[in-house]
Amino acid sequence: MTDLKDASLHKRIRSDISERILSGAWPPGYRIPYEHELMAEYGCSRMTVNKALAPLAESGLIIRRRKAGSFVSRPRIHSVVLDIPDIPAEVTARGEPYGYELQSRKVRLAGRREIEELGLDLPVEVLALRCLHRASGRPFALEERLINLAAVPEAADVDFTRVAPGSWLLSHVPWTEAEHRISAANVPRATSLVLGLEAHAACLVLERQTWRGDDRITHVRLTFPGEAYDLVARFAPQPAANPAARR
Repeated sequence: MTDLKDASLHKRIRSDISERILSGAWPPGYRIPYEHELMAEYGCSRMTVNKALAPLAESGLIIRRRKAGSFVSRPRIHSVVLDIPDIPAEVTARGEPYGYELQSRKVRLAGRREIEELGLDLPVEVLALRCLHRASGRPFALEERLINLAAVPEAADVDFTRVAPGSWLLSHVPWTEAEHRISAANVPRATSLVLGLEAHAACLVLERQTWRGDDRITHVRLTFPGEAYDLVARFAPQPAANPAARR
């Protein structure tokens, strides 16, 4: 019974800390309570607190410094050309009814190509998802996603029949870097059938990787019918550097 209680409690502590960080209540650089303070708050042992903090440190969400304590990580943010889209929100914003279907879900070891897509050195357990998004009943996007369970183990317990994986990740897992690759492609027949298109129809393909610190979180390939999606970026020229500022 003690072991079950310990397992449940360290997950609760980890969840509580994650929620405070993700909500912004504990901003980057914030010192989280010392171990003895957490022990007193939750009425548990130091081992239980360590079990809660270790995964948070491994995922890059917090930094543990000997004697100084643990702090919320300061994200290394790189500018990206496009924001990460939340497809349900985008379809709804267009004034269209949104629909979603989880077509397949499987937990397994990443294959060679998937290891390359995630940018990893060794095989890891991944959650492989295939989903279809609809707008006004019509196919809007086919989503093929890998989630690195070593970085986001809680994803294995999420019911993705009820929530789109992209939406869940955006609301639960902070990201510090992202890379987009956009291309036009004549998709395979199997894909065109799912999207209700003629064989080898031209589609827009958006591939994206996201990181949290040094951890690769997810790789996703989104395939849109050519007429269904626009990618728009608004930008301005950067001002010339002030020579005096360099002195």
